[in-house]
Amino acid sequence: MTSTSPGSLPPDASPPDHSPSRKTPPPHSRPLPKDKASAFTRAGALWSSLIVGFLILILLLVFIAQNTSATAFTFLGWHWTLPLGVAILLAAVVGGLITVAVGTARIIQLRRAAKKNLTAGFR
Repeated sequence: MTSTSPGSLPPDASPPDHSPSRKTPPPHSRPLPKDKASAFTRAGALWSSLIVGFLILILLLVFIAQNTSATAFTFLGWHWTLPLGVAILLAAVVGGLITVAVGTARIIQLRRAAKKNLTAGFR
C-alpha cells in the first residue's frame, strides 16, 4: 500500500476534469423535478375518498346480506325485531350522528370563544 501526501492523488487515479469543454448530460437524462401542484390536489383527494367510501359501502352491504337473521331487541319497554346486520348498521349511524352533534357543539363553542377574544383584543 502506498501512502500519498494530503491533496495529491494516488498514482492510478485520474484528476477530475474541470475544463469548460466538458459537456453537460442531455436534458432527457436528467430526472424531472416534481411539480408541487400535481403532488396533491383536492380533486385527487375527492376521488380517493370516493373510492374508499364505495369500498366501505360494498363491505357493509355484504355484511348486511350475510346477517339477515331476525334478532329481538328491547329498549325502554319497546320490543321489536330487526335483521342483525341492519341493527348494527343503525347503531353505527346513530353513533356517528351523536359524534357529529358533539363535534359541532364544540366547534361552535370554540368559534364563540375565539370571536370574543378577537373583539376583546381590539378594545
